[in-house]
Amino acid sequence: MDALDLARWQFGVTTVYHFLFVPLTIGLGVFVAGLQTAWLRRTRRGEDGEHLLRLTKFFGKLFLINFAMGVVTGIVQEFQFGMNWSQYSIFVGDVFGAPLAMEALLAFFLESTFLGLWIFGWERLPRAVHLACLWAAVIGSNLSAYFILAANAWMKHPVGYEVVGGRARMTDLWAVLTNSTALAQVPHVVAGAFVVAGGFVIAVSGYRILREGSYGEAGMWRTSLRGALVMTAIAGIVVAGTGDQSARLLREQQPMKLAAAEGLRHDTAGASFSIVPGVEVPSLLSLLAAHDPQAVVQGTDDIERRYTAAFGPADYTPNLPVVFWSFRVMIVFGMATVGLSFLGLWLTRRRAGPPRWFSRLCVLALPLPSAAIVAGWLLSEIGRQPWTVQGELMTAASVSPGVSLTEVAATLAGFTLLYGVLALAEGVLLVRHIKAGPEPVPVEPVPSGEARLTPTLMY
Repeated sequence: MDALDLARWQFGVTTVYHFLFVPLTIGLGVFVAGLQTAWLRRTRRGEDGEHLLRLTKFFGKLFLINFAMGVVTGIVQEFQFGMNWSQYSIFVGDVFGAPLAMEALLAFFLESTFLGLWIFGWERLPRAVHLACLWAAVIGSNLSAYFILAANAWMKHPVGYEVVGGRARMTDLWAVLTNSTALAQVPHVVAGAFVVAGGFVIAVSGYRILREGSYGEAGMWRTSLRGALVMTAIAGIVVAGTGDQSARLLREQQPMKLAAAEGLRHDTAGASFSIVPGVEVPSLLSLLAAHDPQAVVQGTDDIERRYTAAFGPADYTPNLPVVFWSFRVMIVFGMATVGLSFLGLWLTRRRAGPPRWFSRLCVLALPLPSAAIVAGWLLSEIGRQPWTVQGELMTAASVSPGVSLTEVAATLAGFTLLYGVLALAEGVLLVRHIKAGPEPVPVEPVPSGEARLTPTLMY
């Protein structure tokens, strides 16, 4: 094992850990904003919306805990670009500068500024303005995802650039931001984030229903459960549709990744799809990849020979078992989560509480969407190896030449220990808050003798 291997492990560990928080932040923010919007609309009509306000504050705290952890863990990755991957940073810096600057200066500042106003704006801002702050923060988080994913898509399908003096120079920003890979990847990942957030809310709601033995006051947990079930079902359909588009792009732009995901060794017309080794559906892979059951799908061994002729001798085949099984974990766990949402919509169509077995199933299914989206990310990034920039820069040429094995090993151990402590802290905070449940909304008397609900300061 050398410094390159450990540098890859370090970036993989920190990226996967960070990626646990990002999808939940994106989806949960929209969910909380939706709850607060429903509360504001009800109160304007003079209807009782106390349960919606309690849900807004309850899931809002969970959202903020997760947001804080996402920010902390994301900062580390920025430093690693310069510390462990200086040659990579030199090559891509002139291209990545624009989308990353947009992410930091536009999206992240929009997100963090308005989120701060939302946190401290209870009782200080008009209700509509306070809600608008949350929606602005949510829009910022989605814009942030777009710019990051556009930069990532450029690594898989570089466009709008030229290589000058061993460095990629951007010639067309619009081409980078509207990369066909980005246009397929962004909705796929963002929809996956809504599935993750929906699965989280479903699990929390199922736990509270089990604990309280009912839907709670004013059917509070039915509201959160049904809302999350709808969000998950719709997002799951979007994931499937955009996944189909991504598969067709892989056939054209990253054929090695597609072949590795299927374990296909040789170019094949009418390629079968392997559910598991030895169980195949004839012609399905060709149908999925090209919408033609007789289309030719390239195999890893044949691609290896072509890449060797084009780029020189090297190992161009990624880790086949990891890519193969990541693909299947993504599909199975994702479909299980979406299937649970459709089942839940049927079981909760009436006001009566769902069967206890379904509530338990909701809690047990909590890890599934996160495991699915992490497996999809592993498929995407490990399947791209040995390239950091497809066809231009290999991973072995991207590492910092002055960083030793000992230095990388020490920082890897430090990050692993630190992230373990952070994981424990987040778990304790989330569990404690979920067990405590929503706080009651105080009722204050007004001069007319009537009562009104006052949203007290959250934090």
